Amino acid sequence: MLLRANALRRKLPTVPISGYPEATRALIETSEDNTHRVLVEGYGFRACMTTEGVAGTRTRTNSVMECAQVLGIEAARTTIANEIAEVMGYMGIDPRHMQLLADVMTYKGEVLGITRFGLAKTRDSVLHLASFEKTADHLFDAVAGMKTDQIEGVSECIILGQTMNVGTGGFNVVRRLGFRPRDFGQKLTLFEHAWKMVQMIRKGSRPM
Repeated sequence: MLLRANALRRKLPTVPISGYPEATRALIETSEDNTHRVLVEGYGFRACMTTEGVAGTRTRTNSVMECAQVLGIEAARTTIANEIAEVMGYMGIDPRHMQLLADVMTYKGEVLGITRFGLAKTRDSVLHLASFEKTADHLFDAVAGMKTDQIEGVSECIILGQTMNVGTGGFNVVRRLGFRPRDFGQKLTLFEHAWKMVQMIRKGSRPM
């Protein structure tokens, strides 16, 4: 009996009676305008939104993965940008840089971390992966697998000292030869051109 009592004493605190089994605790926060909000620690975002009496449209979570599963990838992108702004907003970082990072992490349709595992899913570039972590391992694997790199990204161009395909390096200026100097002058209007032709005819010269 004593063993069973000890087993029950250990098991009973883990048995959920009401609420959400995945939530560990909840706090009620009172703001300055005397409004209240419930802060829940844990998971169960979908169950919380569908609970009777809870305003689902005003419910939010800081769990990026759970937000992507329940609300979609665009909501996860917004959550990433908001959480970065909460942590680093006071540092004077431009919000567009935070949004750009959120775009990079979600543009594939899934949430990808800025790690060697996440970067491997974005682009199969040997130099791009080698510039982040485990440089020797990526280079050895590339040599063993006879991989090629098209040198299209920013990191690859910097490593090889080439012009990046962004900004002023995103286009080429091509000059056509054979132009005469007067071809680059200001063009005459219709009436000016007609008057010039008349004057040249009167002088007996051949129009150009």
